[in-house]
Amino acid sequence: MAQNELVFAPLGGIGEIGMNLSIYGFGDERRRQWLIVDCGVSFASEEQLPGVDLIMPDIRYLLAERKNILGLVLTHGAGSSASAPLLVAVAETFSANGFTVLRCDLPFRQSRSFGPPGPADASRDRAGLNNALGVLRKMTSGRLFLGGHSYGGRQSSMLCAEQPALVAGLLLLSYPLHPPRKPEQQRTQHLPDLRTPALFVSGTRDPFASIAELEQALKMIPGKKKLLPVEGAGHDLGFKGKARREDLLTAVITEFKILTL
Repeated sequence: MAQNELVFAPLGGIGEIGMNLSIYGFGDERRRQWLIVDCGVSFASEEQLPGVDLIMPDIRYLLAERKNILGLVLTHGAGSSASAPLLVAVAETFSANGFTVLRCDLPFRQSRSFGPPGPADASRDRAGLNNALGVLRKMTSGRLFLGGHSYGGRQSSMLCAEQPALVAGLLLLSYPLHPPRKPEQQRTQHLPDLRTPALFVSGTRDPFASIAELEQALKMIPGKKKLLPVEGAGHDLGFKGKARREDLLTAVITEFKILTL
């Protein structure tokens, strides 16, 4: 037998539980490893299917529920990419709560691997977000949402101010209200046109905006909005390297659902 041979056998079952149960073996015959997979249960837990190594949602169920699947496009700040620890953690949390999440690099980052965007990049970056939503719209006909960290969140909010019916809600992480130590340079021109429900998440030590400054700026927004302050956090919201704030992730998904769903 071949060293890397894959062996498959259907196990079957009665009713929904176990109806598409299969066993897979891989590796050489003497040291073969086995994996039991169930593809017939839409959503299941280990308690429901003891002894099953992997549960795969039934694709027929996903197709039937396509209109109810929520989608989120998530993008990064000026100095990072879609692989930023904060974005990965937020995407995992939303995915675990029923969202199909697309993390994407903005066009300026696709053009160059480092460095901040220039003034001429903004409109192209918003067009890139529009394109990303178009890709996600092909995957689900349910409601779509848009979000981003810092610069990515600002461009997301500007896009929604231009197109109020574009998405059902906004997630704005560490919104850069002004450059550090330049509070007079407020980036609020589009806020009076923002009617998309928006959750702002900002640290109390963020140099791009104090909580008091954000509270004042949010008064300009005619649509639904909520500010979630994060005590002691800076612009990275406590996600630097391997550091994570699980309590914050729980609060974000909870507040976002309350505001938008």
